[in-house]
Amino acid sequence: MKAKTSGRRGWAGINFFDNSVVVARQLIGKVLLLDGVGGVIVETEAYDQGEPAAHSFIGERAHNAALFGPPGRAYVYRSYGIHWCLNLVCREPGYGAGVLIRAIAPTLGVPIMERRRGRDNLRLLCSGPGRLGQALAVTPDLNGKSVAATPFKLANAEQNPKVVRGRRIGLTKAVDLPWRFGLKDSEFLSAPFR
Repeated sequence: MKAKTSGRRGWAGINFFDNSVVVARQLIGKVLLLDGVGGVIVETEAYDQGEPAAHSFIGERAHNAALFGPPGRAYVYRSYGIHWCLNLVCREPGYGAGVLIRAIAPTLGVPIMERRRGRDNLRLLCSGPGRLGQALAVTPDLNGKSVAATPFKLANAEQNPKVVRGRRIGLTKAVDLPWRFGLKDSEFLSAPFR
């Protein structure tokens, strides 16, 4: 599903060769679907190889190799031994940077997501990377797959969304970096912005 491009611009106007902070902001307001299920991205966090909270900070290993691969691909990891989390890889191959998809506003396939999560609270369905992973059926099989091909679909939705920025959450390292982005006033955020 490649859009018409100018220069390196790619899917839904995102240039995955840009640094992760730029991409994290640009993803707000885009539609993300897996097998036709998903919604509007309302919260992201950027990670970069040069800062200690990034999975790539330790260098390339078997478990994080997708993060060092081609940009515009999925990097999937397990959080707390329970949840599969979805990141989109940025920069050039060999440099470990990505964007964690923290929350979406569920719009397509809501009954499917409710069954997967065992809940019918729309606001909490995909608010947080673990909930989102469960609702979208994120698995390690997606690791390294292009977001420009099935089962992914990344498309434009809201034009010029109002984006807020703040510190990333749930971290113990590099906590002062303002690399968390959200759709202003969205009820589907994992936590409010301060």
